[in-house]
Amino acid sequence: MKFTITINNKTYEVDVEAAEPEAAPRVPMSTEPAPVRLPAARVTAAPKPADSSPVNEEKVARSPVSGIVVRATAQVGQVLQVGDVLLVLEAMKMETSVTSPIAGKIKSINVAPGESVQNGQVVVEFE
Repeated sequence: MKFTITINNKTYEVDVEAAEPEAAPRVPMSTEPAPVRLPAARVTAAPKPADSSPVNEEKVARSPVSGIVVRATAQVGQVLQVGDVLLVLEAMKMETSVTSPIAGKIKSINVAPGESVQNGQVVVEFE
């Protein structure tokens, strides 16, 4: 095919041939899966094992989610009302407040900032 092209007021006659499609380059295929790299997990204290002794469910506060303890706002010996914030957890980049399910005096706080907690783990015990 012949074409006439004008560029900057100069005329050119161009002869164009159709090219045959090139074969796609061969890529060697592997049957082995490629290694997967994951970001390193933040190392914290291992979760405390489940206590085998029975607990009085009316006198404990449990974690509503799995996460990391950001801060404890309550202290041992403090008297709290229902709904007062005991501690704050971080799970999936969101903070969750763990609130007191009962009114009473705190006997023990079983977690510390930076520790991992599991869903349902006892975090605070009341007298």
